[in-house]
Amino acid sequence: MNKIILSLAFFISITVNCQPNKFSSQREEMVNYQIIARGVRDSATLHAMMNVPRHEFVPLQWRSYAYDDTPLAIGYDQTISQPYIVALMTELIQPNKNQRVLEIGTGSGYQAAVLAEIVDSVFTIEILPQLTETAATRLKLLGYRNVNVRCGDGYLGWPEAAPFDAIIVTAAAEHIPQPLIDQLKNGGVMVIPVGSTLYVQSLTLVKKKDNNIETQTILPVRFVPLIHPK
Repeated sequence: MNKIILSLAFFISITVNCQPNKFSSQREEMVNYQIIARGVRDSATLHAMMNVPRHEFVPLQWRSYAYDDTPLAIGYDQTISQPYIVALMTELIQPNKNQRVLEIGTGSGYQAAVLAEIVDSVFTIEILPQLTETAATRLKLLGYRNVNVRCGDGYLGWPEAAPFDAIIVTAAAEHIPQPLIDQLKNGGVMVIPVGSTLYVQSLTLVKKKDNNIETQTILPVRFVPLIHPK
């Protein structure tokens, strides 16, 4: 019963907001003052951030804060990331229309939607069944047909869909998972928060060249832990 009610609530929310978008000015301010002002310049990323209705990806009680410069709770001890971090992680993979991208940690589906505005196809994995179901429903209702959603252990990746041009991990790992390195195409890039899940992590850019790995620390971040059942 709870699942049915929740899915229906999302449907009503999205249907109502097909009316002229009262959030468009807030979204424009978000892009100008939170993202461009901090140095994000990739035109495809900025276009996607301007297009995706972030308010559709947050719970109704937080909708008025959807375009604020902060992460927001989405239930089950998970969050939707701060808009700047979503934009930065997207820019770091140098997105283009030919890419196949793996996302670990679907959450509300917002990062997947941003990627879907740019790349050829998105494969996104969420370990929590409740979030998997609602994100898949939401993305479908919003018209994102190039997003594939799976419930599973993101640490293991999506081997049958590999290799990927890029991988974005939206949860903190104490180390870079070897299965994700293996599934990254030679010449591909990964963005992942690495470090103790109890403290601040380092947003890390991983490049695979000639099957060797190069890493670069970008900035300190704070993400929820990457769940990996053992």
